[in-house]
Amino acid sequence: MSDDSTTVTESDEVLTLRARVAELEAQLAEQSRATNALVARSQEKLYWLERWNVDLDRVMAKPGAIPALEALKSVRSVIRWVRVTSRRVRGVR
Repeated sequence: MSDDSTTVTESDEVLTLRARVAELEAQLAEQSRATNALVARSQEKLYWLERWNVDLDRVMAKPGAIPALEALKSVRSVIRWVRVTSRRVRGVR
């Protein structure tokens, strides 16, 4: 009689472990997809920097580079806000 209960318990445990393995595999696949997308974006940025012969280390070492970058980010965020707002006003997504 105890063999039957042990078998049922082991069977439940195996099913639980298989479900957990499937969940972890799905998480790993999602993490892999996200990592691949990040690497692709980084490679594209690097491609254009190299194509334009931009040495980012040299550019950022110059005085005023950080404030200029922050100003550029601010301008880009304003432009993005204007685009989104104008699309909403026109009813375009």
